[in-house]
Amino acid sequence: MAVVTYLEAIRQALFEEMARDERVFVLGEDVGAYGGAFKVTEGLQEQFGEHRVIDTPIAEAAIVGSAIGAAYMGMRPVAELQFIDFISACFDMLTNFAAKSRYRTGAGVPIVVRGPIGGGVGGGPFHSLNPEAFFLNTPGIKMVEPATPADAKGLLKAAIRDEDPVLFFEHKFLYRRLKEDVPEGDAAIVPIGRAAVRREGSDATIVTFGAMVQTALEAAKQLEHEGVGVEIVDLRTLAPIDRETVLASVAKTSRVLLLHEATLTGGIGGELAAIVAEEGFEYLDAPIARLGSVDAPVPYAPPLEAAFLPSAAKVVERVKALVKY
Repeated sequence: MAVVTYLEAIRQALFEEMARDERVFVLGEDVGAYGGAFKVTEGLQEQFGEHRVIDTPIAEAAIVGSAIGAAYMGMRPVAELQFIDFISACFDMLTNFAAKSRYRTGAGVPIVVRGPIGGGVGGGPFHSLNPEAFFLNTPGIKMVEPATPADAKGLLKAAIRDEDPVLFFEHKFLYRRLKEDVPEGDAAIVPIGRAAVRREGSDATIVTFGAMVQTALEAAKQLEHEGVGVEIVDLRTLAPIDRETVLASVAKTSRVLLLHEATLTGGIGGELAAIVAEEGFEYLDAPIARLGSVDAPVPYAPPLEAAFLPSAAKVVERVKALVKY
C-alpha cells in the first residue's frame, strides 16, 4: 500500500481500471492534455492515448448522452463533469434514458458519471452543489460518495465494473486535504451498498457521508471530552442505502442525528428519517434530528458560506440536545 491523497486515489482507480479493461475510457471537458479542471485525469492521455481519454466540447448533455450510446455498444465510459452543478444539464439523459434502460429494454447502461461536489472552497452558487437528493427519487441509478481516499479508489473501481449507471460524487474540499494508505488492484475494491462505522459510541448516532464525515469526527472528539460517546455511520453509498447498518447503530444508541451538506428541505436526511421512524421507532429515546445546510444558494463570501454549511460546532450543539432529551 501507499499513502496517497483523495484525489490521487481517484486517479489510481482510473489508471488501474483502464489498464485492466480496454473498454474503459474517459471523456469530458479538458480531461486530456490539461488533466482535468482539478488534475484528476493528469497523465491518463499520455498513458492511454487520445482515443481513450477524449476531450469534449462544453456540452454536458452531449457528454452523458455519448457515454450512454457508447455503453450500448459494449464500452465502459467514465464521464467527468468539471463541477457537479452542471449535472442538471444531463438530467433527462440520466433519469429518462440511463436509469430506465434495464427496465425498458433489459440492457443495462454501465456508465460512471463523476465530478466534484460541495462547498467550503469559495466556489459560490454555481460550483458548490450537493445534488444527491435530485437523483434519490430515480430508481435505476446508484449513487456513491466517498469520505476517505481508500473509499474513493475502492468505490470508483466498483462503480466502473457495475453493470448499471453510477453517479460518483467526489468532494473537492477533500481532494488534497486527506491522505491515507490505499490498497492496489482488486484488494482496493469497496462494494457498493455497504456503510461503514467510522467511530464506535453508545450515547448517540450520527449518520452522514462525504465531507460531513470529517465534520462529524471533529464534533465527536469535542463531545468525548464532555463524556458523550458518538457513533458515526458513513453511508458511502446513497442509493441503495444500507438500512441494516443504520438501524443497528440506532438500536445501539437510541438517538440519531442525520447530517448532510445539502440544504435541509427535501434532502436525503428526510428519507433516512422515514426509514428510522418506520423500521426503528421502538429503538428511539429522543426525536430524530436532522442537520443540513441553510435553505439558500451557496454564498460566495467566506463568512456567509461558513454560516451556511453545517459545522462541528453545530453538530455538537444538536448532539447535546439529543442526549439531554
